[in-house]
Order: sequence, then C-alpha cells, then structure tokens
Amino acid sequence: MRIRVAALDHVQLAMPAGREAEAEEFYRDLLGFGVVAKPEPLASRGGRWFTSGTVRVHLGVEEDFRPARKAHPAFRVDGFDDLVAKLRDAGVSWRWDEELPGVRRLYVDDPFGNRIEVIDNASS
Repeated sequence: MRIRVAALDHVQLAMPAGREAEAEEFYRDLLGFGVVAKPEPLASRGGRWFTSGTVRVHLGVEEDFRPARKAHPAFRVDGFDDLVAKLRDAGVSWRWDEELPGVRRLYVDDPFGNRIEVIDNASS
C-alpha cells in the first residue's frame, strides 16, 4: 500500500491555565471560529477546541507554558480586509508581511503570544 498523508486533522497550540475566556474572545469573536465541546477526560484539563469549515485548532493547557513565537498555523481567510478592520477596532496589533509577492498576509499574536499567520484567500 502506498502511504500518504491525506489531510491535516487539527493544529495544537498551547495556552496557560484558566484563560479560556480570552481564547474565545480571540479565536471565536475575532477570527470567527466556532467553539467545539471537548470530550472527557480532555475537557477537565482545560483549554478550548475551535473549528471553522475543515480547519480545527486545539488549545491545550501547558503548565510550563511558553508561546510559539516561530512555529505557527497559517489560516487562509475570506473577508481579509474585514478581519483587519475587526482587529484594528479591537485594539489588536498585527504585523504586515510582504515577503511573498502577490500574497497579502499578516502575523498576529493570540492573547498568549502564539504567532498566527493570516493569508488573504483572494491572493495568490
């Protein structure tokens, strides 16, 4: 049998304990993800799961938490300009990146300092 990776199931990021409300404000309220109930025994460990279409992000509590500053998920977003305005209105800072010609993208940090890349789905 030929082996191949068929799909990405989810991306796992770490977060500090007790900050689930901040996770929801960022991933649900700003980025537009839906919240998914975590099954037990995982729910009792804290954290949050999010989904948008086929994209799934799991935030798990890590005791010795350190944010992912280089490693990151990259999300292709419809309504990129609307998201930029929403981030601005919420007082969330981001960094434009123009290193890939023809690709509109930015980097934003979640409330815990994890780096998130956001790519305009309408660009190359």
